Amino acid sequence: MSSNNYIEQKKNTHLYFSVGGNKYAVNTDNVLEIMKLPELDYPQKLPNNIIGLLKYNNFVINIIDIRFYLNMEVPKYSINNELLIIKTDEVIFGIITDKVLGILPFDSAYVDAIPFVDRKMIIESIYKYQNETIFIINIYAIENLLKEHDTSSTEIDILSLFPQDEAAQSIMKKRTLAIADKSNLKLASGELHAKNKYISFNLSDDSYCIELSYVKEVLKDTSITNVPGTPDFIEGIMNLRGDYITVINLKKFLNLKNSKDNEKNPVIIVKCNELKLALLIDKINELFEFMETDTAENSEGYFSQELIYNGMLYTILNVEKITSDKRIIVTDM
Repeated sequence: MSSNNYIEQKKNTHLYFSVGGNKYAVNTDNVLEIMKLPELDYPQKLPNNIIGLLKYNNFVINIIDIRFYLNMEVPKYSINNELLIIKTDEVIFGIITDKVLGILPFDSAYVDAIPFVDRKMIIESIYKYQNETIFIINIYAIENLLKEHDTSSTEIDILSLFPQDEAAQSIMKKRTLAIADKSNLKLASGELHAKNKYISFNLSDDSYCIELSYVKEVLKDTSITNVPGTPDFIEGIMNLRGDYITVINLKKFLNLKNSKDNEKNPVIIVKCNELKLALLIDKINELFEFMETDTAENSEGYFSQELIYNGMLYTILNVEKITSDKRIIVTDM
C-alpha cells in the first residue's frame, strides 16, 4: 500500500456507536478513550445541554448527549452506558453513547455529504454500511457550540436521568476514582495527542491489547467458513466486502487455555507486513491511550510488552511477529 493510500485509509477509519436506536461515528484519530459511565459532577446550572462535568487528565471536561442537539427523546441512563472522550485541536469533551459497536474504515465512495450543513449542525455526512445508515458526527460543530457558552438550559431534570440506586451510584463513583488515580500521572496537554492507542480484548480470563495502528476493523460478530486441511489454529476464512481474509484462532495459535466456544465470533482485523488477518477473540473491550510510564518490562515472542491501565494488567500482542510467522499459510482467493 502506498503512503498516500495508507494516510487516506487512516483518515477514514471511524469508531461507530449507537444512540437512541441510530448509529453514529467519529474519526478514531479524535477518540482518546472509551469508558463506562462514571459519576459526573453537576453544578446547579450548565449551558449547551451539557449533562455533567468530568475531571479527566487534570482537565475538567464537558459531557454531552447528542440527543439534546438532535431534538431526540432522552431516556434514563444506566451503568452500561459508555462515554467517548473526544479531542479536537482546542477542546476535549465526552459524548455519552448507548453502546460502542466497533471500528470501520469508511469507503469515501459510500459517504454522502449533507448539502445544508452549517457550523452548528453536528451531523456532517451519512455513510451507508450493509444496508444501514451511519451518521458521521461533526465534532468541530460541537466544539463551536461548547465555545458559545449558551446559558439556555433544557427543561429535563438532568440529574433524574442518572441511576439513583445505591449500587449503581457506588459503581459509577468507583469508576470516577479510577479516572482520578490515572490523572495523577500528570499528563501534559501535548501528550493527549500521543499515538499510543490500543484496542483491548479478552482471551479466556486474561486481558490483551493491540496497537491501534495495526487495526483495520473491529467486528463483534462475523460468519466464518471452515477450510479443510488447514492447521488447527486457522479457524477458516471470512468474506469482508469481497475480500477473503484468513481467520486465526488466537488462543490456539498462542497455545493458550481454550475455554468453551463463544456463541459469537468477534474478530479484530489487522494488517502488517502487507498481510491482512482476522484474529478471533473472546470479547472486545475498549479503546484506550496510555503513557510510557504505565508499561511494565518488555517480553519476547508473540507478546511485545505489558502495560498497566486502570489497575489492570494487559499483554500487548506483537503483531509484527504474528503476521511474519511461517506457520500462517495464506493463499490468494
